[in-house]
Amino acid sequence: MNQVESVIGAGLKIICERDELAQKLAVVSRGVSTRTAVQILGGILLRAAGGRVELASTDMELSLRTTLEARVDGEGSVVVPGRLLVDLSRLLPGSEVSLEHREEENVLHVRCGAAEYRLNTFGAEDFPRLPDPELAQTSTVDADVLLETLASVGRAVSRDEARPVLTGILVRFGDGKLVMAATDSYRLAYRETAVEGPVPDLEAIVPARALEELRRLATGGGSLELGVQENQVVFGVDGTWLTTRRIEGQFPKFDELRPKEFKHEVTLPREELLDVVRRTAVMAHRNSPLRLRFAEGEVTVWTQTQDVGEARESLPLRFEGEPLEIGFNADFLRDGIESASGDELRLRLIDPLRPGLIQGPADDFWYLIMPIRLAG
Repeated sequence: MNQVESVIGAGLKIICERDELAQKLAVVSRGVSTRTAVQILGGILLRAAGGRVELASTDMELSLRTTLEARVDGEGSVVVPGRLLVDLSRLLPGSEVSLEHREEENVLHVRCGAAEYRLNTFGAEDFPRLPDPELAQTSTVDADVLLETLASVGRAVSRDEARPVLTGILVRFGDGKLVMAATDSYRLAYRETAVEGPVPDLEAIVPARALEELRRLATGGGSLELGVQENQVVFGVDGTWLTTRRIEGQFPKFDELRPKEFKHEVTLPREELLDVVRRTAVMAHRNSPLRLRFAEGEVTVWTQTQDVGEARESLPLRFEGEPLEIGFNADFLRDGIESASGDELRLRLIDPLRPGLIQGPADDFWYLIMPIRLAG
């Protein structure tokens, strides 16, 4: 794989605006490792070459790089403790900052107004070699489309690192649409969104953390660049590049997990149901299930926790047949309702021991949620 070579020099010297420096450092600092014993991964690479300045960071799973508007009086590279430099840049007293590195000292001199600092540094030759995003074949994607789709499925991602595949989100472009899916094995969220114009040929399991960082970068909307370079997925937003390792493995076959038929389908006002679930969930402590009892003309949402108390609230609806009572994890149920869009919500059920399906008015989103077996 073609990679960016670190440029080792003895004369890095740049002058830039303090606010610009602080803003760009804040962006790349999100890629600085906070859990590793490898000190250099806690640093930010400063690289001045060809009249431009690049800032970069990585924790070996995710990397961030961006460019800094600056006057380059000397070329070279150095790695500076990331958190220290970020905190300092926010507090500098003047508006113009001078950064100078002298290789023989292993020190970065920071001058701003009447203040001067000397920061111990790491050698740039020890910084990991990062993939070059410019070598990846990228396509332009509407940022709002990607972020809207991500918002619909992101809550279902697993936090259990023992199952790496479930800590990622399946991202698939093709047939004029974007598909995303996520699951923690207790619930599964799926969303497909129409995409105008040409779309990249891509299917990858992308770490949820990387997509969350992308959401922060792309909050202004517009467009972003998306591509794949071997085992890396590359995103570009306004001159900032995020690269992340693809998660290897087989994502669960969500089409097979979704039941083909349901015995009951009820339509509910989404906001009203969400408010009821939020209120009653306050009493659902110690993994107490949130119970939904469907009977003719109404659904009752209730929960009871020993030594805490009980909550009960009803909503009118059209329901026919024998009463049905089913229990769900309160947080998972709330997440599913919040992830759906539209004024109305469809809840499709089979029986108290089979998963339920939450959908909005259209079929482009669904949220499969496993029930909790109820005592008695």
